[in-house]
Amino acid sequence: MIKFWSVFKFPDLRKKILTVIGLLAAFRLLAAIPVSGIDPVRLQSFLSSNDLFGFLNLFSGGGLDNLSIMMLGVGPYITASIIMQLLTIMFPSLKKAYYEDGPTGRAKFTRLSRYLTVPLAFLQGYGFLNLLQSQGVLNPLSSMEMLGHVLVVTAGSVLLMWIGELISEYKLGNGVSLLIFAGIVSSIPKSVGLALVNYNPSVLPTYFIFLIVSILVIAAVVAINEGERKLPVTYAKQVRGNKIYGGVSTYLPLKVNQAGVIPIIFAISVLLFPQFLAQMSTVFAPGIALKLTALVTAFFNNQVLYSIIYFFMVVLFTYFYTAVTFDPQEIAKNLQRGGGFVPGIRPGQATAEMIQRLVGRITLFGAVFLGFVAVLPNITSMVTGTQTLVLGGTALLIVVSVALEVMKQVSSQLAVREYENG
Repeated sequence: MIKFWSVFKFPDLRKKILTVIGLLAAFRLLAAIPVSGIDPVRLQSFLSSNDLFGFLNLFSGGGLDNLSIMMLGVGPYITASIIMQLLTIMFPSLKKAYYEDGPTGRAKFTRLSRYLTVPLAFLQGYGFLNLLQSQGVLNPLSSMEMLGHVLVVTAGSVLLMWIGELISEYKLGNGVSLLIFAGIVSSIPKSVGLALVNYNPSVLPTYFIFLIVSILVIAAVVAINEGERKLPVTYAKQVRGNKIYGGVSTYLPLKVNQAGVIPIIFAISVLLFPQFLAQMSTVFAPGIALKLTALVTAFFNNQVLYSIIYFFMVVLFTYFYTAVTFDPQEIAKNLQRGGGFVPGIRPGQATAEMIQRLVGRITLFGAVFLGFVAVLPNITSMVTGTQTLVLGGTALLIVVSVALEVMKQVSSQLAVREYENG
């Protein structure tokens, strides 16, 4: 509590926190503004019967609940970022620009992601609105009315992208993650209210067990998110003139969950890709689009098949993303250049191979845990037999990860200011 109140002692830090809160409040206000011509009854029926749009609603920050002007959320920006990440693997020059050119290269990478977001948002907006119109959720629209709606939701997605980047500049956490976090947290009162409305005294033990399991899962998510394997590293002594450098022992932290929530986002994006194709095909072949949508909906409604494929995709993408972002060869070279070595392991290639094996074993545990958390909502809904007692896997992981990251960022900035003020 003392730590919490000490945050507001410093004017600049207080201003940052209040500004970020204001931007999140503005996002929630905009998310409450719906587009015109909605049939609320059919909208709720459509959303409740399709698990696919539960994911879209997650990344729109709850914007699909009322088809707000922010209905696409940061989904197009996340998709654009993922596409750019994959392109770094295909094009070495882009990878060099991102990893070796420093801030300039990353700024170029971000700028290209922004440009790609606009056409993606336009296409997704058109496909989604056309699908809703075919389902009777939206009143029939003329060509000009459809164009106006698409431009509005595209502008909403671009505005949200800008708000996310603006939040990131205050260094209190990733802006896009905070927007998703705000959308998830804003839905908690509604979920709690729904659980209370459907409360049945005869199943009180089920509620109690659900509460205990929820606490245990949250504790496990925190433990895995913060868990790391400390690899001991020793630096050899070096004599330069009359001074001796090195000769110290430290460790190299290898996180259990190197990839964070990125594998889940990747897996969701791939699972949503057929729906994205269906939305795009509405431009050329509406009949085929409806058939594709029906197939995708049937797949998502088959919880067992969907859960198995989702689990293995999360595991696969955890290994993939870790391999892309973590290079044992480069770490071994940097240790060797700095005079560091792992006790009992020869510097160079032997160290790289040892780190590779160690990371592979650690990643296996983290990948299986991520996969379990991802399919946890399906498991709880099948066990409890109700949609009101669902332990949100992806949402839970995002909330916990973002909360921990914000706490670290705030504590870091607070420590710097306390040090500067003596």
